[in-house]
Amino acid sequence: MSAPPLPAWIERRLPPGHQRQLIDVGGVRMHVMIWDGDGPTVVLLHGNPTWGFLWRKVVGELLGAGLRIVVPDLVGLGLSDKPHAAAAHQLSAHATWVGRLLDVVAPGPLCFAGQDWGGPIGLAALADRAARLRGLVLANTVIGPPRPGFRPTAFHRVARLPVVAPALFRGLGFPLPVLHLAQGDRHSIRGLTALAYAWPLRHLRDRVAPLALAQMVPDGPDHVSIAALTRAHACAVGFRGPVELVWGTRDPVLGSVVRHLERELPAAHVTRTDAGHFLQEEVPAELAAAIRRVAFAT
Repeated sequence: MSAPPLPAWIERRLPPGHQRQLIDVGGVRMHVMIWDGDGPTVVLLHGNPTWGFLWRKVVGELLGAGLRIVVPDLVGLGLSDKPHAAAAHQLSAHATWVGRLLDVVAPGPLCFAGQDWGGPIGLAALADRAARLRGLVLANTVIGPPRPGFRPTAFHRVARLPVVAPALFRGLGFPLPVLHLAQGDRHSIRGLTALAYAWPLRHLRDRVAPLALAQMVPDGPDHVSIAALTRAHACAVGFRGPVELVWGTRDPVLGSVVRHLERELPAAHVTRTDAGHFLQEEVPAELAAAIRRVAFAT
């Protein structure tokens, strides 16, 4: 199905040669951008509250490698359908949607790169498709349930405040206006770049997902996300192919999580950078190099 048009000023910022489609994944449609190549397939999955636009610099670095590059938008974000019921946004539902998308647009062997919620959503989707996974790149994300005794970040505590959270996330479009505050280089998300992230959520009625995804982060051992996060963890630690961690250590939310992932994935090659949370904007070359290494490792 043809994808809705993008404004020319956004289209010009995307690497050339892509196709855009809407794929029905079971009552909702996911938007996906695909750059065709003769080499291995790589899937790049964003998190909250961004969309596939986040990966454009990394894609630009990869174009010469001959890879087939698949960049979806999560349901509720980007140009994918936006359910208006917050209850639709369960981690297990997102994993199911992404899995169905992969079965259509990347049905064979693939390498996966995930950032923010893209990491555990993609891993939970791949838990039922583990035999197809050939390489794994994780960037400022998590792979499983929080450890006992964890304390939610300030961002996630705010997301649970009655009245305040809906006013911030729905009314003011939070956190889109302040994405630059999560960066190592705060100039990396400014001007037209910041506007491009906000454009898909310009309508108040469509701003359900950012708060719902923030509330998908567990606040206790009985949270509904725990089961899917456990599946994601099993997929990651059970994978025996090449694994890379590329990290922005100046991320105020997940900067220190890399130490935990190093213990969980001791065979992983680790690249630390001075980038922030949305490191695709700051260190695309480092991410692209990691993706190339896992894609061509065998």
